[in-house]
Amino acid sequence: MDKLIKYESRELLAPAFYDKRLMQGGKKMKSYVAKPNEVERKWYVVDAEDKILGRVASEVASILRGKNKPVYTPHVDTGDNVIIINAEKIKVTGKKLDQKLYRRHSGYVGSLKETTLKDMLDRKPERVLELAVKGMLPKNSLGRQMYRKLHVYAGPDHKHQAQNPEVYEIETR
Repeated sequence: MDKLIKYESRELLAPAFYDKRLMQGGKKMKSYVAKPNEVERKWYVVDAEDKILGRVASEVASILRGKNKPVYTPHVDTGDNVIIINAEKIKVTGKKLDQKLYRRHSGYVGSLKETTLKDMLDRKPERVLELAVKGMLPKNSLGRQMYRKLHVYAGPDHKHQAQNPEVYEIETR
C-alpha cells in the first residue's frame, strides 16, 4: 500500500492518496478564483429593529465580504450591497448604553472627544451600526471598497427600492 512518492525533490514513504496528482486521476487540482468583473451582486434589506447590535453587524460584515457565496475569494470584493433599516431601534446587552464610549481625536493636543452609546443613538443612530460593521471589515483598500456597499437608515424608509432588494432575516436568540 505504501509507496515512495517524490515530494519537492525528497523521497518520502507515504500512502498514494496523499499525492494530489494521483487523487485527481493524474491532473492537478485547481482552486477557483473569482474575478471582480464576473461577480454578481445582490441587494439585501436587513431590519435591525429589536436585534442585538453585534449580531447584526457580524452578519452584515459577512455579507459585505461575500462569505455567504460559494465563489468567495479573500482578495476580491465578492460581497453584496446591504441596506439596514430601523437603526434607531437596535438593542444592546448589559450596561453598554452608559459604559460604551466612542472616541475621536482631531489631531490637536487635548482634543479627544468621547461620546457614550446612548448619546450616539440619540444623535446619529446610523453611525453606531456603520462603526460596528466597519470594525469587522478588513483594514485596507479592499475593506473601504466593501464598506461603500453599506447603506444605513435610522427609520423604516430607504431610497433603494429601484434595486429590488431581498429581505435578509437575521435570527434572534
